[in-house]
Amino acid sequence: ADLLTLRAAKILAQADAILHDALVMPEVLDFAPHAKRISVGKRYASVSTEQAAIDRLLVSTARENRTVVRLKGGDPTLFGRLDEEIAALEAADIEWEVVPGVTAATAAAAVLGRSLTRRGRARRVVIATPRTGRGEKPNHDWSGSIDPNDTAILYMASHVAADSARALIANGFAPHTAAAIVHAATRGDQSILRTTLGELAQGTVREHAAEDRPALLIVGAPAEPS
Repeated sequence: ADLLTLRAAKILAQADAILHDALVMPEVLDFAPHAKRISVGKRYASVSTEQAAIDRLLVSTARENRTVVRLKGGDPTLFGRLDEEIAALEAADIEWEVVPGVTAATAAAAVLGRSLTRRGRARRVVIATPRTGRGEKPNHDWSGSIDPNDTAILYMASHVAADSARALIANGFAPHTAAAIVHAATRGDQSILRTTLGELAQGTVREHAAEDRPALLIVGAPAEPS
């Protein structure tokens, strides 16, 4: 919770209402003691709020309150349906502002104690997801845009870790490439599973994938001390 920016904390303190995701920690909501709290969470394989319903609720809540916060679990610009929600607000002629947050990729790298880039080797970080939402066409070529020299950050990949590992190996990644699944990065219940793509691809790795503990998969050789 204390990774919030000063601006985020200031706006939360001024909020009249908050529409928050399921991944938002209660300690973060405590920054807005006077705000009405509205849960609009989405969770894998669980009852979730439809995006169209969130868009409508965001507009109606903004019309009834002076300051409304749409609170995400990380940074809204990464897999946060930001464009759809901004489009709904603009269509209703409602002013908006985006406040950046700490995304899971950098948070996970921090708890792993490693850099996502490495001079002379990992010059590029690719953020992707193998998951597709309801109504979306499956994208079986997501791994094709990731080079074996890249650091790959896969969001929402915990439940499909074995399939993701096999796709990356088929795309040229060596089976011995280091991989880590990080649950709940920077939270009190965080956990780290260090493994390799080959082990993941075999489907023998067991990891705790609780619905209330977000996870991502980081793939790439760990940086060596200089």
